[in-house]
Amino acid sequence: MTKVKVGNFEIGAGEPLALLAGPCVLEGLDRCLYIGRTIKEICGRLGIPYVFKASFDKANRSSYHSFRGPGIEKGLSMLQTIKDELHVPIVTDIHEPWQAEKAAKVADILQIPAFLCRQTDLLHAAAQTGKVVNVKKGQFLAPDDMRNVVDKLHESGCSQLMLTERGASFGYHNLVVDMRSLPIMRGFGYPVVFDGTHSVQLPGAGGTTSSGNREYVEYLVRAAVGAGVDALFLEVHDNPEEALSDGANMVYLDKLEDLLKDALAIHEIVRKKL
Repeated sequence: MTKVKVGNFEIGAGEPLALLAGPCVLEGLDRCLYIGRTIKEICGRLGIPYVFKASFDKANRSSYHSFRGPGIEKGLSMLQTIKDELHVPIVTDIHEPWQAEKAAKVADILQIPAFLCRQTDLLHAAAQTGKVVNVKKGQFLAPDDMRNVVDKLHESGCSQLMLTERGASFGYHNLVVDMRSLPIMRGFGYPVVFDGTHSVQLPGAGGTTSSGNREYVEYLVRAAVGAGVDALFLEVHDNPEEALSDGANMVYLDKLEDLLKDALAIHEIVRKKL
């Protein structure tokens, strides 16, 4: 397996389980710093490599009037402040090719949203930055379809990439996770990430917003780590009821440490077999 280098650590076979976590979207700077600092402290106690995540723009919200974030200029400035103050790597989404170069000046990992995972120009632009690229598998794709995504990145000059499972569409307002997808995508030779919070999302179930079943996050996370993922992606908030995006599927900040302890115990068993 090709490991990816993020900050001062690597993600991949034989490496510690890593965590990409933070609020869905950048809210106030003080709140983001508090969430990121607390997660970093938890990860420090547990020996988990940590990457702060948050979006500067959520371009795929259910409603035209939904909060999208501060935008690319202010958002990247906020992410740079978080990076400088917390001394952690950053992952953030890009939605259009022109955003890649700008975001790469701050982010250590450029993330391709699930709905955009087949967009050739977006993948090419992300690859051209030389940054690690994390692609979320589309809700409409079988896991082996992600081979074509990997090939597009290869042909664009990227060999530092990760693939993320976030559930597949299944009927009205529902997602399911087929755990077979994790070893299938890992078989492409790159680290695989499990998104434990978007996997319990109920897209559009709130009418003009998405809903979710956060009570199932812990079960899916344990199953995914048991299936052999290299990292977890979790949206975390100190008060999800106040979150401006995806609150219904977010993990409570004060519940995160216990969840990660369970994940680590399982990871220590399975990493010897991978």
